[in-house]
Amino acid sequence: MTAAINPKPSATAWALILLLGLIWGGSFFFARIAVLEVPPFTLVFLRLFLAALALHIYLHGRQGLYDSLAAHWRPFMVMGFVNNALPHTLIFFGQTEIGAGLASILNATTPVWTVLIANRWTADEKLSAAKLAGCLFGLAGTAVLIGPSVTSAASAPLWALVLPVLAAVSYGISGTYGKRFRHLPAPVSATGQLTASTLMMLPVSLIADQPWTLPAPSLHAVLAILALALLSTAFAYLLFFRILAMAGATNASLVTLVVPPSAILLGALFLGERLESTDLAGMLLIGLGLVLLDGRLLRTRSNRPEKVS
Repeated sequence: MTAAINPKPSATAWALILLLGLIWGGSFFFARIAVLEVPPFTLVFLRLFLAALALHIYLHGRQGLYDSLAAHWRPFMVMGFVNNALPHTLIFFGQTEIGAGLASILNATTPVWTVLIANRWTADEKLSAAKLAGCLFGLAGTAVLIGPSVTSAASAPLWALVLPVLAAVSYGISGTYGKRFRHLPAPVSATGQLTASTLMMLPVSLIADQPWTLPAPSLHAVLAILALALLSTAFAYLLFFRILAMAGATNASLVTLVVPPSAILLGALFLGERLESTDLAGMLLIGLGLVLLDGRLLRTRSNRPEKVS
């Protein structure tokens, strides 16, 4: 059987990828503000609950929402875990120690893991020489970012740096697993997985954090939570599933090209964050790896007509 070719994103898909990257870059900024006042488990629950509620109100049962929830509740539980509950928890715990910019850079390895996982689990997104090179550069960039902590030369603990990378692995799994929802409308897919992950995180938040005993968050934290839930989750996942259906798992994961610059800019402007030289070097290596994974630059250069002398 002949394997299908991974679709090349259209101009519309690229516009959505750019928009989603900007929005998800903002999620690291909002999370850094909120996690300093709200424990990670509770913050994850609030993000997912408010986002799921917003999408339920938006759909109001349209597009076969309730039938889909009943028919696909098991896949939604899996997707909710690997695309919401687990990675959000890992990132938020990491962000108790590291800033928005660094967390976003570490999480930018998502396409690397997506390519490696898709190569193993799918027939239409196989590993090529260029993709392998991209993976190696991405992993090298991750090593540069984590290395100083291993040698005790970094201010952030090793575990805080590793958690966003593990979240990237989880996102890589979700990018491939989520292809099975292509036949469903994007709002239904987003609502299903957010509903499932909300149900997962509710008992975890109640047992681990006992949120009724916590002090009330500040207005800044409340606004950050609302932005995190409504903009960077509810609206963002509508875009994510739309891109996934239009362009495939590997192309959808390229939103991470835009996420670090957005998060770094917001962190620098409003939180006073600064990156170390090793952080910049790691970001450049990961960025180069993502460009190689995309492959468009190489194809453009190879397709240029030769000059006639």
